[in-house]
Amino acid sequence: MMLSDLVLGIFFLIQTGVGILGNVFLLVIYISILLTGHRLKSIECIFAHLALANSKVILSKGIPQMIACFGINNFLDLLGCKFIIYLQNVSRGVSLSITCLLSGFQVITISPSNSRSAELKIKASKSIVPACFLCWGFFLVVNFTLLATMHNSRYMSNNTKMWNLGYCSILIPASFNAALFAIVFSIPDVICLGFIIWGNAYLMLFLHRHHQQVQHIHSSHVFPKTFPEKRATKAILLLVSTYVFFYSINSGLSIYLFKIDKHQSWFAPILNFLGACFPAISPFVLIFSDSRVLKYWYALWQRRLSFS
Repeated sequence: MMLSDLVLGIFFLIQTGVGILGNVFLLVIYISILLTGHRLKSIECIFAHLALANSKVILSKGIPQMIACFGINNFLDLLGCKFIIYLQNVSRGVSLSITCLLSGFQVITISPSNSRSAELKIKASKSIVPACFLCWGFFLVVNFTLLATMHNSRYMSNNTKMWNLGYCSILIPASFNAALFAIVFSIPDVICLGFIIWGNAYLMLFLHRHHQQVQHIHSSHVFPKTFPEKRATKAILLLVSTYVFFYSINSGLSIYLFKIDKHQSWFAPILNFLGACFPAISPFVLIFSDSRVLKYWYALWQRRLSFS
């Protein structure tokens, strides 16, 4: 085992541990809120689904790659390899679509109030949960087609080529057009990413206008409704911008990989690490942006101390 592999394995271990801790903490808080008879806000439903998707991203990318970095290579058989890759693609797609949904919901939330927007806000709140489950269903079905391109190494011939991912190896038909496949499967990603960027621009414009309004008010008084909206918008803007940053780097490297149409063994760890960065960071942005999470955690902690 090379020193670079050991260092990378330690990075994966830290990233996986921290990311799972943050996402599980969020999920436990939201489940506890439901168990006490309270309802989750619409945006908290989005946060819960995002935390679940991000947990799956971290587990499917971090753990297999960490084991491979520590010297245990190709420990997954064909079925295990298919399952891990399927889980990676589903969770990544859901994470992207839920982030897109989060950006769109916040745009609707902060839009100027009138009779039309008020009706839209009500419909958006009612549609959040079905939309989240629709995202899961869509990517669960779509990614089944990816499994058909993988073959067992026993059937390797001149008409196949092998990609070594570290934790397993997959065989791809020689006729398989990697670039075309990447373009077709990136269409939902491009649509979601375009909407996210548009939503980001709208949120930035909202913050700019709010800042200008505050400057014209020669008083320390701020309307109660404005401050929470501004704080939530800043947090979501930071969250979405972080996603776009890591997604852009990861996609750039993936496009390069498909362009050269030759799999390099060192690409998989780098792509998996970058792909798990946002899922590992996002729960902490959400925890400190949602005041109810911290308040509820504090209440649970106080209750635990009172019983001990």
